[in-house]
Amino acid sequence: MNNEDLKQRSYIEFFYLGLLGLLWGMPYALTKIALSTIQPISLVAGRVLLAAVALWLFVIIRRCTMPRLLDFVPAIILQGVIACVIPYTLIAYGQKTIDSGLAAILNSVTPVFVCLISSVWTRHERLTAFRWLGIAVGLGGVVLVAGATALLGLGRTLPGQGAIVLATFSSALSAIYGRRFINVAPEVTAAGTLSIATLVMVPLCLVLEQPFHTAPSMASLLAIGINGVAATALGFTLYFRLIRTLGSMGVASVGYLKPGFGVLIACTFLDERLTWPMIGGLIAILAGVAILNQRAAERETAPRIGLDARAA
Repeated sequence: MNNEDLKQRSYIEFFYLGLLGLLWGMPYALTKIALSTIQPISLVAGRVLLAAVALWLFVIIRRCTMPRLLDFVPAIILQGVIACVIPYTLIAYGQKTIDSGLAAILNSVTPVFVCLISSVWTRHERLTAFRWLGIAVGLGGVVLVAGATALLGLGRTLPGQGAIVLATFSSALSAIYGRRFINVAPEVTAAGTLSIATLVMVPLCLVLEQPFHTAPSMASLLAIGINGVAATALGFTLYFRLIRTLGSMGVASVGYLKPGFGVLIACTFLDERLTWPMIGGLIAILAGVAILNQRAAERETAPRIGLDARAA
């Protein structure tokens, strides 16, 4: 592959990373809308159920090659738990008790956790001082976008804040563990992940929240629909593709893009004011993401390990 091809490939992967940031930035507003008339576990259950159905229909229509189920099923169970069940439930719970700005900051430290896990345990990606700089710059940008005053809420509602931090740590683990599926079609991995989440969350919401006794508003139902099909189904397909091309550190940098896109969406559709600190934060986020992903799309970021896509 020549330099021109590598450059074009980099642009494509960075476009997909930006698109994933947009898709995963939308749920900040959508979750708030849905939670007005729908309980947290029911919200998560509806979101992953819609996404799983949409993805399996796509897999069937595209006739994607399936991996050997004996290897795939145990691995995808764990991936579904750490990528969906734990983060979605804890974030929905946390957002009921803490401000969205602080939630955005706490939920954006996924790259930090990926670096720490890689440093002390997996050592699967080389961590340079330049990458640590990217982490610091991106995180600083998130703080500016969310508002530094949001940090004043640290320590006030510890259960909610702890839930967001645990959700972020689980997301970091999923970005690392997801390297196991680099030889499987992203649509298949995403469908399997969300199916496991559905099998856990739907019975849980039926037992704990009894959603059939509630009357969700049309706005809440529409928010779940967009959240499930766009943010979750399409988002997870892009997520597993980017783990293959950018590596776990690269895909974790979407944690910085999510609040950035969330602010832009709010300023565009909700008439919120875009301030100069926010603009500076957005620039810092882009710089941090660029540093973290420098040349990432030009190399294989993970060894060819894990599952093979072959007929079951």
